[in-house]
Amino acid sequence: MKVVKAVFLIILVGFIAIQFIRPEKINGSSESGNDIALVLTVPSSVYQSLKDACYDCHSNSTNYPWYFNIQPVGLMMNRHIDEGREELNFSNFEINPDKMKEIVELIEENEMPLKSYRMFHKKARLDDSRKKEIIQWAESETLSR
Repeated sequence: MKVVKAVFLIILVGFIAIQFIRPEKINGSSESGNDIALVLTVPSSVYQSLKDACYDCHSNSTNYPWYFNIQPVGLMMNRHIDEGREELNFSNFEINPDKMKEIVELIEENEMPLKSYRMFHKKARLDDSRKKEIIQWAESETLSR
């Protein structure tokens, strides 16, 4: 029983200690001459869907939830955001037909938005009509390039 208490105490102290690590909230300029809505013609409903489901990880306009302040959650979120922006940043968008094809593929395969993100963000749960609308728009942009 003493061993269990010691292990629990070590875990508790570690959890408390990690709370002092404060990951930086990384928001760049949300207004950019390269925002996707300025680079491409994006229907307002598609743009709203992108903002609801994608922008927290794939733009410079991240809305950090309260649980970002609980570690190690905040550290993991920052890693996801860094990786998301590196892969595709709607705030610094460059026209690339391959990226548009990838958007279609990831939405069709239900890989984006991430399941872990959809669990906590109701707006990011794209119904079939919103998915179809984004896919049709992305495919039309791919064909016009």
